[in-house]
This record gives sequence, C-alpha cells and structure tokens, in this order.
Amino acid sequence: MHTGSNDSPSTVQPLRILAFGDSLVAGFALSRKAGFTVQLEKALIAAGFTAEVINAGIPGDTSAGGRSRLGQALDLQPDLVLLEFGANDNLLGVPPTELETNLEEIILRLRESGIPVLLTGIKPLRNLGTDYQAEFSEVFSRLADKHQVPFYADFLDGVAGRPELNKADGIHPNPKGVKEIVRRLSPLVIETLKGLAKARP
Repeated sequence: MHTGSNDSPSTVQPLRILAFGDSLVAGFALSRKAGFTVQLEKALIAAGFTAEVINAGIPGDTSAGGRSRLGQALDLQPDLVLLEFGANDNLLGVPPTELETNLEEIILRLRESGIPVLLTGIKPLRNLGTDYQAEFSEVFSRLADKHQVPFYADFLDGVAGRPELNKADGIHPNPKGVKEIVRRLSPLVIETLKGLAKARP
C-alpha cells in the first residue's frame, strides 16, 4: 500500500511482493542485507510504500523447477509476483519452447488465483547459436504481450558484462550490481504497485 497522510501505521497492511526465481533474486553468495529482495524492499519503502518483499529464489532453479514449486508460492498469498526465470534454462540449453511453456503455465496459474505478475526477461548468458539466441530472447516479450503483464526486458540490464558490478564468475551481481538492478527495475515495480494499491480496498 502507498501510504498517505491519513494512513495509520498500525492499520496499514503491507503489500506482499514475491520475488520468484533463481539465484539472481535469491542473492547468491551475498549477505542478506545486500541481496535483491532486501534492497528492493528498501527502495519501495523509500518511495512511500508499506511493502514486504519475500525471497522465493533458489540458486540453480529453472523455469521447470519454478513451475513445480508454484504451489508453495501460492500458499504465501502475495499481492504481486515478480517472475524471474530463464538464466539457468539458457545455461543448461533448455529449448526456448520449453521455457515458454513453463513460464506461461506459471502466469496462468497465478492469474487463476487472482495474483498479478510482473515478468522479467533476461538476455542469453550462453551462446548456443544464432537461432537459439533469437528464439530465447523472444519468449519473454511474447508472453508479456500475450498476457498483458508488466514487463522488464532484461533483469541484468546495465549490469551484465560489467566486471565491477559482478562477482568473479561474471554472471552473479555483487552488492553494487544488485543496487544497480534495483535502481533500474524499481520504477516499474513502483508503477505496478500504485495500480494495485488503487484497486485494493
């Protein structure tokens, strides 16, 4: 909820945002306070929201893994799911059609439960050929257009390929990288939450 002058802190119910994905939202090899979910929650609070960002990221998880554990996410009854999968699918060479099927099933099940989705994409981290690269990259935008969900095209935008913002593996962001991700992504999250807050009783 976006707080206003008439809101009482004791009565405001926090908006629950579930960061559902892999190590990029889990905060791989980072302290809790340096991780994505804590940093995003801080940004939302600074923007005037009463919000709780729940870490439902599992390092190494794929879209198939997310699909299989979606029931656990639904049990948390979030107000918004930030859906972030794809990096490990690419690294493992999962066919883009399989990635799309899994993500679409997640989106549809969330929709059936009345839970809004913010979809994030990611550019391929592993070069598996021109055709694969193109097909993989199109999955996210196609799903966003088809299901009319808020969409952030590249979770690692502004961070990928910059050594100073990544750990030695060149894939996982360091604390500075996480801050940059949150700086770039949080405006869309804020815009989405404002819409939800207006619709909330």
